[in-house]
Amino acid sequence: MDFRQEFIEFAVGRQVLRFGEFKTKAGRLSPYFFNAGLFNDGASMLRLSQFYVKSIQAGGLPFDMLFGPAYKGIPLVTGVAMAMAMAGRNLPFAYNRKEAKDHGEGGTLVGAPLQGKVLIVDDVISAGTSVRESVELIRAAGAQVAGVAIALDRMELGLGQLSAVQEVERDYGLPVLAVANLEHLMGYLQGHPELAAHREAVAAYRSQYGVTQH
Repeated sequence: MDFRQEFIEFAVGRQVLRFGEFKTKAGRLSPYFFNAGLFNDGASMLRLSQFYVKSIQAGGLPFDMLFGPAYKGIPLVTGVAMAMAMAGRNLPFAYNRKEAKDHGEGGTLVGAPLQGKVLIVDDVISAGTSVRESVELIRAAGAQVAGVAIALDRMELGLGQLSAVQEVERDYGLPVLAVANLEHLMGYLQGHPELAAHREAVAAYRSQYGVTQH
């Protein structure tokens, strides 16, 4: 089985990816919901991180270090750095805190100094706010942004005719590597006849809100 399909199966098994009726931030009624915060024990975080590594390796992007935007990106970048080390590549990583610290080392950045080509690690891209803030932080430190690695690309229209991921790619000229996307989710549903009702709901939602090309 392709690792992307394996990831969808893993997310469904952990109830991180659920089917039903869920209201999105945009006020849409979505037939599925993905909450990476439910990868909340050591074993699932390790496996999630290993999926990120497979996706990053498949993307073939050159980069020198990892960065995780607060808050969800902090455990993700830590896990991915450890999984990368287990796979034979030991990389420095950093993350930011939301509030500036005025004692100790001070500032908003924690971890290795931002330098070289930096890969941002986050869970999803919805409004693209955390990506924008991360890009500004990284560039202000004199480093370059190599790209963004996320768990799931919903391939859903943002405010205009592009998805949130496509907007990031357009606005910053950055590649976005997703472990899986809506097409992989549809493929998973296709292979599970017992989920036919959900497959129809996801297909209908995609035809209404999905991007036509990716």
